[in-house]
Amino acid sequence: MSPVRVLYLAGSGRSGSTLVTTVLGQLPGFFAAGELRYLWRRGLLENRPCGCGSALADCPLWARVRADLTEADPAGIAARLAARLRLRGLPALLRRQRRGQPPVPGHPDDTHLARLYASIAEHTLPGPSGGVIVDSSKLPPYGALLGSLPGIDLYVLHVVRDPRATAYSWRRRRPLDGRADDQLMSRPPVGKAALLWLVWNTATLRLWGGRGERYLRMRYEDFVADPAGSTARIAGFVGASTEELPFPTPATVRLTPTHSVAGNPSRHRTGLVDVVADTEWLTGLSTRAYAVVTALTGVALSRFGYPLRRPAAPSLAARLSADPVVSSSPATRQEG
Repeated sequence: MSPVRVLYLAGSGRSGSTLVTTVLGQLPGFFAAGELRYLWRRGLLENRPCGCGSALADCPLWARVRADLTEADPAGIAARLAARLRLRGLPALLRRQRRGQPPVPGHPDDTHLARLYASIAEHTLPGPSGGVIVDSSKLPPYGALLGSLPGIDLYVLHVVRDPRATAYSWRRRRPLDGRADDQLMSRPPVGKAALLWLVWNTATLRLWGGRGERYLRMRYEDFVADPAGSTARIAGFVGASTEELPFPTPATVRLTPTHSVAGNPSRHRTGLVDVVADTEWLTGLSTRAYAVVTALTGVALSRFGYPLRRPAAPSLAARLSADPVVSSSPATRQEG
């Protein structure tokens, strides 16, 4: 059986990964899986919504995958994954990687993880050469674990966003799976959000930054500035065709339902959607919060092409000219 191509979106939360994943899921041969590291708890145990809108247990596609995982213990796998991928284990993980050892020590659960990706490929990806599973789990240790599993052909897309923007986004009160959900997404304070941004993006560079043909870095700001061109670049990175892109206009994408697991609730958006940069943070983030995040992440800002000073917010006229009217859906901020 051919290895399963997995495009792993690595980096920190609120960096646009849900938007990128959903757009890629519109391409022929791409399956937008969402944050698969959460499948065991949020999907199999909590039965949270699939990207298609159905509860996971009611989704025909995931029912077929579940049938291939009957010997797995979802609760146990979820708990053990959390323990194996803890932040405090990151230094040891990087040392093992430098020595040429598997970054995350093996465990019997890895058989079920490998089977998960093989099952998804079997039920969703066409042709003998297969397609691409897009996994937006982001956490670098989970990506390192995936790369060591048998049957996984891993490509890493490092999605980066200005840390001041991610810190602001984390502070928004946002239901986990849409307006009807009474459970909120986590809301770390800006200092913690900044440190997580620094740690996860630095770890992503350390793990994969030197692997040119299997590592691509893309900023959220560049993706929303040219979504069609950026999507074509990502598709070419994994060796896929760039002929059928879902963009009726350069900045408007046509979204159909995906079967993503977890992620930003924007994964449920469908129809014609304007890809518009979310710049609310430029005026909404307080001076103190901006200073705190900049001080904590300053060592890495220039590496990723971000200024120390707060950029000027776009004028009203510029925002209006950048937001073309779409007949079937209004313009919306896009982030992940």
